[in-house]
Amino acid sequence: MPTTPTTAPSSEPGYDIEFFWDPVCPFAWITSRWVAKVAAQSDYAVDWRFISLRLLNKHKDYATEFPPEYERGHTAGLRMLRVAAAVRDDLGRDPLGKLVAAYGESYWDRPEGTDMRSELSTTDHVVDVLETAGLPTTYADALDDTSWDAMLDDETELALSRTGRDVGTPIITFQPPDGLSFFGPVISRVPTDAEAVPLWDAVTTLAAFPGFAEMKRSLREVPQLNILGGTSDAPTSEDWTGGHRAGHLPGDTPNS
Repeated sequence: MPTTPTTAPSSEPGYDIEFFWDPVCPFAWITSRWVAKVAAQSDYAVDWRFISLRLLNKHKDYATEFPPEYERGHTAGLRMLRVAAAVRDDLGRDPLGKLVAAYGESYWDRPEGTDMRSELSTTDHVVDVLETAGLPTTYADALDDTSWDAMLDDETELALSRTGRDVGTPIITFQPPDGLSFFGPVISRVPTDAEAVPLWDAVTTLAAFPGFAEMKRSLREVPQLNILGGTSDAPTSEDWTGGHRAGHLPGDTPNS
């Protein structure tokens, strides 16, 4: 493989949307499927870029500031991003859409009760993902290659420089590098084909208003994903705070 880049590549002409993706964020996965539908119904081209929750939170104490399973999950996301970075460095940006889809389908589309969390971003898992995406399985060698981390950290910082730091994943830039940038939208279900473009138009219209800063509610549906129980006509709502469900930190009381 070529020398590992130490800084994030700049925006590349020809892409209308930059989608900053962490593989283990369920909301990033759902929003990515929506953006893919928008791109399929428009002339927009998507550049799938990287943001690492593990690097974004590198100065935090996972033992006290996150639920117990988050450090393992965020680390699995970082490991997969190293692989994606190696693919992009060798083969360019074009294969990334298939890689994003293959990883997400291998996890979020699995049936409820599947013990995937312990398998995430292991060599066997990523080899399967690469095969599904039609890519050489040798890229799994990058899973433990920390030399990619400086570039991934830089790309994470690039995304945050466009939105501010008090955000999570995903981050989207429309008409990069100087167009609209925003966190989210955080959605709990993938819009239908008919809903996709109207929702995109609504979000970008709101984000384009110069005085717009934030619209938020902490109550949200359980993500409508197979591995979390599938879709429902009457999904349960949960209260979220600080990027996790309320009551799930050590020492929390339920619904605190």
